[in-house]
Amino acid sequence: MAGIALDTAADLVKAPLVHKGKVRELYDLGEHFLIVVTDRISAFDYILSPGVPDKGYVLNTLSKFWFEQTASFMNNHVVHTNVELLQEVIPDAEARELLKDRIIVAKKAERISIECVVRGYITGGGWRQYQQNGAINGIKLPEGLRKNQQLEAPIFTPAAKNDVGHDEDISIEQMSVLVGEELTRELQQRSIELYKLAHKFCEQRGIILADTKFEFGLIGNEIIIIDEIFTPDSSRYWEQGKYALDIEIDSMDKEPVRAYLAGSDWDKNSEPDELPAAVVEETSRRYKEILHRLVD
Repeated sequence: MAGIALDTAADLVKAPLVHKGKVRELYDLGEHFLIVVTDRISAFDYILSPGVPDKGYVLNTLSKFWFEQTASFMNNHVVHTNVELLQEVIPDAEARELLKDRIIVAKKAERISIECVVRGYITGGGWRQYQQNGAINGIKLPEGLRKNQQLEAPIFTPAAKNDVGHDEDISIEQMSVLVGEELTRELQQRSIELYKLAHKFCEQRGIILADTKFEFGLIGNEIIIIDEIFTPDSSRYWEQGKYALDIEIDSMDKEPVRAYLAGSDWDKNSEPDELPAAVVEETSRRYKEILHRLVD
């Protein structure tokens, strides 16, 4: 575990940086991509300062774990995760030590521009939709559901990906228009089965997987999982002991950052001030806790 906040790997990797996301950096290795997971943290569409120590380590370690757990069910983009095989592009030994457990060498796939969201509980944006019209992404739900209630069966609520701004919630019918009916059915089925697999696993460890999102890509005609999987950045994890209806459940992720910003006088339209050390420390602790609860 690195123990310090890694803001970028751009000075450490001797390969073209082709994409810098909020957390991940994508470098072109020719046949493959190198994904580096940094400690950057974002909220309300802003990258915040300082980063959260060990966050990238946790996200990457959890993704590797879940990619291994689900590999027999569905192929993914992982080629290898051994930084010592990258001495040509990361020649400095100290840099390799810093990036150890933060990298994935990944297959190049054509990204399917759909965020594949599965909800097992009615909360967050799904709850807000339900309050307005009794449905989520056009899926009509029974009357009288309560906030955080477990749904009778998980539902698939896709979003169209936008590289700038928020992803756009769409119906399954709209998704079919964008990517075709056959691919829509396949992604819906695979996403729900992946969610069920992980939900059962988490349940045995005292954790509720409330909802999650996946990204998929195509290599030829084969669908594979790309990006990340079942991390606290892509999933809503609740501690079973804190589960209750009709409240805002304190999720096992960057909730301390969101709560701090929401309670501050920041206008959400300008660069926020640095996060207090106590908020950063508690956020780091939460990321490490979910890793230990699931993997140890």
